[in-house]
Amino acid sequence: MSNRALLEVIALDVEDAVAAQAGGADRLELVTDMAADGLTPSRETFAAIRAAVDIPLRVMLRRTDGFAAGDVAGLVEVARELRAEGAREFVLGFLNPDGGPDLDAIEAVVAELDGCRWTFHRAIDRAADRDGLRKALADLPGLDTYLTAGSAAGVDAGLPVLLAEAARRGEPGYAPRILVGGGLTLSHVPELRAAGIDAFHIGGAARPEGWHTPVSPSAVAKWRAAL
Repeated sequence: MSNRALLEVIALDVEDAVAAQAGGADRLELVTDMAADGLTPSRETFAAIRAAVDIPLRVMLRRTDGFAAGDVAGLVEVARELRAEGAREFVLGFLNPDGGPDLDAIEAVVAELDGCRWTFHRAIDRAADRDGLRKALADLPGLDTYLTAGSAAGVDAGLPVLLAEAARRGEPGYAPRILVGGGLTLSHVPELRAAGIDAFHIGGAARPEGWHTPVSPSAVAKWRAAL
């Protein structure tokens, strides 16, 4: 059995996508506007990236900063348009003001995805009850991954939570893969791998000169080698 871990890289455009694939990324998360922590890219951007690379793409479904769903009908329409363009994997996650999962919004969007695979993103790190959120979403079709740092403050603070959740693999609500991202550094990797975590997500780490610069193939390759 392969011991290869999955490496997902944030891509904003074709240049990022091509560089990330060249560096050894296994999958891309497609977003725009990182000043708002990543919003849904345009259909045109998705189509251009899909034509430029041949690794899987997960497309963000998020139209406003924060973790409220906002215009759910608009989200459903965007999901429909992206699926028509060929998108088959997605990223989403919405919370109510009390910190619980916004099941109405999530279920409406997931219904439009019609079985496509999707990641619940770092909204879990802002949830009032992580365990309750996992169990509430456990039966939704297509959910196969949680993107999480274990804490809203990042992996340094969330490492104990990540290790504890990895140990619960197989329990109700803990079947989806843990994809670690958010303040992740190479120094975290050995302990996470030892706990059985096998998926890692980078954004800023793929851009050593900052978010104003494109993905560096050599930076991605460094992560690929470490994993």
